Amino acid sequence: MDWLENAVSRQLDSIAATLSRPLQELATICAPVWNNQVHLDHALSSYLDNKSNHRCRTLYTIDPDGRQTSSNISANQTDDTRIGQDLSNRPYLDLASGSENFGLTKVYMDKRTRKPCITALHRVTLEGRTLGYIAADFGLKDLPLRDVEKTELDHWRQIKGDPSIRGTLFQQTRTESAMDEKLDTVLSVIESLVCEQGIFHAKLHFSSSRATLWPYLDPYRYRLHVLDEILDPRVCLVYAKTPYPEDAIIPVEQVQPILAVFKALREADETIYLRAASLNIMNGLVGLNFSCDGSHYMPADEFLGKDISFWFGSRLASCAVI
Repeated sequence: MDWLENAVSRQLDSIAATLSRPLQELATICAPVWNNQVHLDHALSSYLDNKSNHRCRTLYTIDPDGRQTSSNISANQTDDTRIGQDLSNRPYLDLASGSENFGLTKVYMDKRTRKPCITALHRVTLEGRTLGYIAADFGLKDLPLRDVEKTELDHWRQIKGDPSIRGTLFQQTRTESAMDEKLDTVLSVIESLVCEQGIFHAKLHFSSSRATLWPYLDPYRYRLHVLDEILDPRVCLVYAKTPYPEDAIIPVEQVQPILAVFKALREADETIYLRAASLNIMNGLVGLNFSCDGSHYMPADEFLGKDISFWFGSRLASCAVI
């Protein structure tokens, strides 16, 4: 999960850079009127009236003991019924125990909207003394989140499947599907589609004899093909002639060897066999789903570096879970 933690950390840094300065300015404005609830509410309302701060869902202030000292200020209303409520058990007050002037909570689900939210907390000081804190609630959908996850999966990941399938694994055997009977033709058509016709992601469902394809020129809509369609070479006429992407992670010469390994994994064992497999030339990943419902995702180079004995040297190798 290191990749997720790193991506979340970068996103929080970006959010903090966006919110810390305007909340610092608001803290400076609130400090002189901290003990006047009417003036404090006005300062918070004026902040929300500034269009550059309209993303904030709710503003309020808290004293050092965790008691709310202002109304709940939102773009649509001022709710003074919350003044005096004890917020000392709120998780974000853990931020107040530190020495930093600004902090962000963990992302949480709002009880009312059932949407992910985050709260920013800024210390309010006057002459070196902490008066309390400004709390600003934000819905994640209202923040300028940026794409921070650019790294590719660089290691093999295994995911446990349905335990009921694993429990009856040795009571089942592979039934040859219609796709199995014509697998060489299917794989040749898929190779052409990926290498010459702009398909950047292809998934083969061997057991149910179908394929789902994502075109490079229209990536938001996948195409579903049943066996008769994918067996017909004319299907290549459906997709525009497209040069192999220069920024593809999987080089074009690896496409055919990857498909050949798919076939070998499908046919190698009658109990543990490949049910579905995918390759994505843009992120460089191969995906495998076995009869035990164990799933694997790995970079193409690593996949090609493993021979059949790796998967079936122990008959449960493909179903092992780390």
